[in-house]
Amino acid sequence: MRDKLNDLIKKLGTILVGKEDKILKIVSNIIAGGNILLEDMPGVGKTVVSKALSRLIFREEIGKLIKFSRIQGTPDLLPYDITGVDIYDADKKEFVFKPGPVFTDILLADELNRTTPKVQSALLQAMAEKLVTIGSKTYALPEIFFVIATQNPVETEGTYPLPVAQLDRFTTCLSIGYPDFEDELVVFRNGKSEERLNKLEPAISDADLIKLRGELKNIEVNDKILRIIGKIAQKTREQKDIKMGLSTRAGLMAIDLLRAKSYLENREFVVDQDVIDLCEDVWAHRLILINPQQKAKEVISKITREEVRKAMRSV
Repeated sequence: MRDKLNDLIKKLGTILVGKEDKILKIVSNIIAGGNILLEDMPGVGKTVVSKALSRLIFREEIGKLIKFSRIQGTPDLLPYDITGVDIYDADKKEFVFKPGPVFTDILLADELNRTTPKVQSALLQAMAEKLVTIGSKTYALPEIFFVIATQNPVETEGTYPLPVAQLDRFTTCLSIGYPDFEDELVVFRNGKSEERLNKLEPAISDADLIKLRGELKNIEVNDKILRIIGKIAQKTREQKDIKMGLSTRAGLMAIDLLRAKSYLENREFVVDQDVIDLCEDVWAHRLILINPQQKAKEVISKITREEVRKAMRSV
């Protein structure tokens, strides 16, 4: 299994050049079964990452690539454009459900913040429960299902900020960032990503990932780590400069991701440093601060480091 994961990471590295740390975090999310929000400037590889993943994972049952769907966020998009809709069939004289693009394995919601709040909320049940309810019927999504959403943090005209309930369903919020000078030269020499995407060969199956998600439960998260996470969550709810702190879901998602990180680093247990390493990516996007001039990443990083130090002193 580790060989397959290493192959997945290596092949992603040919698409996202010089971003090994980001690739590891993305893969951690995938094996933890989380949803990813990529918040960055246009043209740095947000969309191509999701396309690459869809070509690196295959469905074991039929030996073909998993299903990939893309939604381009626009203000005129409607909820049923994502979820699907019941259409009346005159021949059968009954309503027949026509599935929307959410019925897939990997869903790319490109520029999600350009859709209206009603459309954004259409993804809530799918992201949290892997279910879609249309009318009186509920439909199950594939077990591997996860969402990769993108948004441009600078351009705000014609956009709708993602609500707290939506943000809380993203396990991680990542910024890929511009490549270093030498890495960018490699990208220039390689040319556009389409050709490299077409050359990608599958690295791992959906069955492998599902099995791996079960194995992650064997990664030890001791009581000290759980207490650190609990203390961090409590502190974010008590601080006067934080309007809304971390939810219980935020802690549970962090635990899943900590286990995935430990697995990728060939450890059978989570350590204090893991919490520090992931705190900004897992928790910063969930915080609502009183002062918009403050940076959520700096706030959560400070709280996390303080709680880890306290835990170390108490041992």
